[in-house]
Amino acid sequence: MQRLFYTVYLWFIAAPIFIILTLLTSLVTIGGCMLGGEKFFSYYPGKIWSQLTCYLLLCPVKVKGLEHFHRKQSYIVIANHQGAFDIFLIYGFLGLPIKWMMKAGLGKIPFVGAACRAAGFIFVDNSTPKSAAKSVLEAERAIKKGGSLVIFPEGSRTPTGKMERFKKGAFQIAIDLQLPILPVTLNGPYDILPIHSRKLRPHRMEMIIHPPLSTDRMHKDLQSLADEARTLIASGLWEKYR
Repeated sequence: MQRLFYTVYLWFIAAPIFIILTLLTSLVTIGGCMLGGEKFFSYYPGKIWSQLTCYLLLCPVKVKGLEHFHRKQSYIVIANHQGAFDIFLIYGFLGLPIKWMMKAGLGKIPFVGAACRAAGFIFVDNSTPKSAAKSVLEAERAIKKGGSLVIFPEGSRTPTGKMERFKKGAFQIAIDLQLPILPVTLNGPYDILPIHSRKLRPHRMEMIIHPPLSTDRMHKDLQSLADEARTLIASGLWEKYR
């Protein structure tokens, strides 16, 4: 019965409101960035949209470790990739101005893709090594303008809830720009909307922000840095995700 009530609520109340919120957020972001307010409009409309989405879909959020970063410092933020709600969790509750490094296919979503382009987000094209290298250069140029960059080192959502192998691109960017890495553990998004499902389920979410990892030790190779970050993120996972 509870599932039935949530389904009715989702389709007749939450979904229409979400569509309107998404459209308004996209238009505000596009308009604000076009008028020269990219620093503000690339972050705050999306932050509010993400928070409202979590509340609207009855997914409570708990955040730990906010004391581990400084808002005026730029970071390469890396997190495990459990599902689509990772975006709402990080965007809405990290509390750090960010830009996203995302799959090129997301740029085709009506309004949302245009808003992401206006906000200066980076679309990753892995079709060829040259295209992938170009995406990394675009990310480095974007981060030099200020703010932090969010990357999912696994590359795609986990099919099981457990972490996959980390790719090295995020760590190469961090070393190239000499920026600290901010590891973040996400719990719960997999239970809301797994990669192979279309059925939303209300579930609590948790975000754990770990102490930053320095990249100023140039002798540290990419693999050891990736392994250290992965170990930190894994330490915060709920038991069923380990």
